[in-house]
Amino acid sequence: MQTSKALALLGLFAFLSACGRMDHFGKPPSFTETEGSAEQRAMYDPGLPLVSSPRRASQQASLWSGGQQSLLGDRRAIKRGDILTVVIEIDDEAEISNSTSRSRSGSEELGISQLFGLPQRVNPRLPEGASLENAVDINSSAESGGDGSVRRAEELTLRVAAAVTQVLPNGVLRIQGSQEVRVNFELRELLVQGFVRPEDISRQNEITYDKIASARISYGGRGQITDVQQPRYGQQALDMILPF
Repeated sequence: MQTSKALALLGLFAFLSACGRMDHFGKPPSFTETEGSAEQRAMYDPGLPLVSSPRRASQQASLWSGGQQSLLGDRRAIKRGDILTVVIEIDDEAEISNSTSRSRSGSEELGISQLFGLPQRVNPRLPEGASLENAVDINSSAESGGDGSVRRAEELTLRVAAAVTQVLPNGVLRIQGSQEVRVNFELRELLVQGFVRPEDISRQNEITYDKIASARISYGGRGQITDVQQPRYGQQALDMILPF
């Protein structure tokens, strides 16, 4: 009975492990469905207008209106559902080197040559060469050293369109964007989200990644090549539980 349960659990684990790869079994990986995404919901429900209807109608009829659709209007993203371009240009390099050294030595000696005549009474009974003249003699030394270094270099240049999904009470915009490119049987995906200030958006409706608060940028992929490069789930599980 116990054996059958173990086999059933093992089979279930194997089935769940294979489900993630069944999507691109013998075919290219599927794109993520955009229907119902956060970007689409923001475009379907842009929120309340920033100005009243009569004023908005008069602005649209004027050649010099300041709306986003006018000739001289500000085309930068400002409300829920607007789209802006995120420019990701990461070129970081860091090098840290630490070295420590410590040493210590000590010596202590204790004698009881005149402790109420005890050594004189005990010494004759001790083996030849033994004496209580120097009862305790302790020497100690310790030495430790450490050396460590960290070197890291990262370079990434990308551009991705993101949509404003929420306008916070203080005017800060929450943005979220995704991009997927499929080449043969490998799909590369780029995800970005975070919070931006409207005044940090350039006149070209672009913002750099270093002006995004709580930025979350992910660049990866999935497909047959990624599956081969990743260790199997069983090996990952063993790496977590084995203490050696």
